[in-house]
Amino acid sequence: MGPVLVLYYSLHGATRNLANKIALGAQMQGADVIVRTVPKVSTGIDFSQQAVPESGDPYVTLDELANCSALALGSPTRFGNMSGAMKHFWDSTSSLWLSANLNAKPACVFTSSSSMHGGQESTLLTMMIPLLHHGMVISGLPYSEPKLHTTQTGGSPYGVTHVSLQNKPELSQDEQALCIAQGKRLASLAQKLGQK
Repeated sequence: MGPVLVLYYSLHGATRNLANKIALGAQMQGADVIVRTVPKVSTGIDFSQQAVPESGDPYVTLDELANCSALALGSPTRFGNMSGAMKHFWDSTSSLWLSANLNAKPACVFTSSSSMHGGQESTLLTMMIPLLHHGMVISGLPYSEPKLHTTQTGGSPYGVTHVSLQNKPELSQDEQALCIAQGKRLASLAQKLGQK
């Protein structure tokens, strides 16, 4: 079975923190996990992105995406949608779509915004669309997870979230618990769907 891929884009660190806790949850379920990011995009003609980031997680490759057993996809909320950097990456995945590499693999989504009503749920829903086109099996976070009933920060049945008021990327205890639960659920589904 391939690794669980936790793929995110983060500008101020909150979405990266969500990614790391989801990865921890998947590891606690016994899965091999890789954490990757995508490069920024620029409108400058002379801008060229380095092949390897100066710091942080490596950039994802299409091979890593094709060979994963499950995917956790995260992006900050940008006007109720995923970031341009993440959308740019997904626009480059046509070869995987044509070969059905991601078909029947489980996936979940997660996001962060800088305001309480910043479009988190619409971001989660719109991030599911390319995954559905790839034939992935979407995994939310059910209300059988007790913290969804009590959280006063981030959390959603569509996927885990964080509210980063005043650009504070630190996750609340509820957000951390929900991330770990999401990672465990994703890894468990990958293990079940991977059995022949």
